Amino acid sequence: MTASFGPSYVRAIAPYVAGKPISEVAREFGLDEASIVKLASNENPLGMPESAQHAMAQAASELGRYPDANAFELKSALSERYGVPAEWITLGNGSNDILEIAAHAFVEKGQSIIYAQYSFAVYALATQGLGARAIVVPAVRYGHDLDAMLAAITDDTRLIFVANPNNPTGTFIEGPKLEAFLDKVPRSVAVVLDEAYTEYLPQEKRYDSIAWVRRYPNLLVSRTFSKAFGLAGLRVGFAIAQPELTDLLNRLRQPFNVNTLAQAAAIAALNDTAFLEKSAALNAQGYRRLTEAFDKLCLEYVPSDGNFVLVRVGNDDSAGNRVNLALLKQGVIVRPVGNYGLPQWLRITIGLPEENEAFIAALEKTLAAA
Repeated sequence: MTASFGPSYVRAIAPYVAGKPISEVAREFGLDEASIVKLASNENPLGMPESAQHAMAQAASELGRYPDANAFELKSALSERYGVPAEWITLGNGSNDILEIAAHAFVEKGQSIIYAQYSFAVYALATQGLGARAIVVPAVRYGHDLDAMLAAITDDTRLIFVANPNNPTGTFIEGPKLEAFLDKVPRSVAVVLDEAYTEYLPQEKRYDSIAWVRRYPNLLVSRTFSKAFGLAGLRVGFAIAQPELTDLLNRLRQPFNVNTLAQAAAIAALNDTAFLEKSAALNAQGYRRLTEAFDKLCLEYVPSDGNFVLVRVGNDDSAGNRVNLALLKQGVIVRPVGNYGLPQWLRITIGLPEENEAFIAALEKTLAAA
């Protein structure tokens, strides 16, 4: 009899599937890499800011030594930017790392974690990976039902994941509603507020979640440099929480989880307000163009506050994969979301104007041939 290694709850995990890289699509379909448009992974289409590139070049001479394990300079920059003590900050290898560490730090095997239907896949993976019990609260209009999430809390609940804006749907929870929710969550339950896309929010929708961290000792705010800051390939995320939570995170965090180049680039990007403003403006322009095209094609989409749009491309459960394949053959990479229970939909990252136009043309051709 063959032995089965590892606990059953780990063997039950379906591994995370990332968006297809350009090189893979080029090989698979015999396409020129230069002609391929990738709108699958919510990356910043402007790429890395020049300020970060220069900072990396200067830091390269130090690569023979280990990184600063405590990332003093980066934490100091974040501390100054957000007005919190440096010891309130935990760094991660992307915010994905922060989410995983939080689950392991706050929850024991068999206890429960709450998250919403159609929310980021890593919440489920983190829950399964430690043998916790998932309480998945049905979505309302593809977004979080905060009242239902409060009602779902049980005696063994130790963590709630809330994404705002949410990936993959792009839905947004207004600040006052979130604050009222936090008021009602028992202090024995940690709340991870995942704000990976917060820099794309227009000014009128912004709220001060860092001020909430000062009021709620059970709140952890998670952010990333992978989206608006343009550093997806360097993997830098961070959490802001009171010391009771950060102390637990740092007991599990790998000591060199943010490398030397990433630390230097993140400091530069954090202070590059011009790049951040340009990224947000380009995203707003692209969102208008994509949704205008969807309206013209009579396609349902979910209004989004991220750098992507979830669009329904058919009525049968093979629609998403079918349209995705047709787009891939034309050199356009988008994201099927059948693994989220949305097989009729695709998630489209907002790209450069010419990338958006290439996608729209390919989509129009695909739907016309259906």
